[in-house]
Amino acid sequence: QSFVDLSTLAEHLRQVLAEKKTVLLYGYNGTGKTRLSMAFKDAGKRTIQRPLSVDDDVDQPLTITETVGDTLYFNAFTEDLFHWDNDLEGDNDRRLTLNAASRFFAGLAELEMDNRIRPLLQRYADFDFRIDTQEWAVRFSRTVDGQVIDNIKVSRGEENIFVWCFFLAVVELAMDPEIEAYRWVKYLYIDDPISSLDEHNAIAVANHLAQLLKRPESKLKTVLSTHHTL
Repeated sequence: QSFVDLSTLAEHLRQVLAEKKTVLLYGYNGTGKTRLSMAFKDAGKRTIQRPLSVDDDVDQPLTITETVGDTLYFNAFTEDLFHWDNDLEGDNDRRLTLNAASRFFAGLAELEMDNRIRPLLQRYADFDFRIDTQEWAVRFSRTVDGQVIDNIKVSRGEENIFVWCFFLAVVELAMDPEIEAYRWVKYLYIDDPISSLDEHNAIAVANHLAQLLKRPESKLKTVLSTHHTL
């Protein structure tokens, strides 16, 4: 079956997910997997009006128009929500800054994300972190010979593992119907989660992800796309 464009394919995937829980896509790099993930996300957007405030002196309540979606996605754009501030002048206070405007971080302050991310991260890495919800930044540390070294810059692979574990923590929150911050999530779209990992971590991530997505209590539907043959 062929499709005229990515938007048509995205709509087809949504139709398939009406009856299935997961779709797995395989494609080489450069075939449009990331662009498809954005087309899928855009297909779920809708415009709503919600009350802004109620004033007894006016006949109609004030409203605001906003665009909302239904897809929590992991792709190259997700990684761009995290940006390094390397403190080039002081060479001391290195931190990963967060895009406070994104709904991806909706539960950061209230839901103790540190404690949700840490057990996931400990599966893959030996460094620690702390999230500053005032500065919207993450600082990393590592214990070497019993001494804690703060404000380190982790490697690109370690950074990707941290972002991935952050995403998994958000997914677990989205699976919980009691958590209001992520109740808008109906679909997960995961694009190449293991693109920069070594083979050991690739297998660990794939196994962990499979167990997460097969949870019988979860109502989330998932599209997973990858170029990794394993």
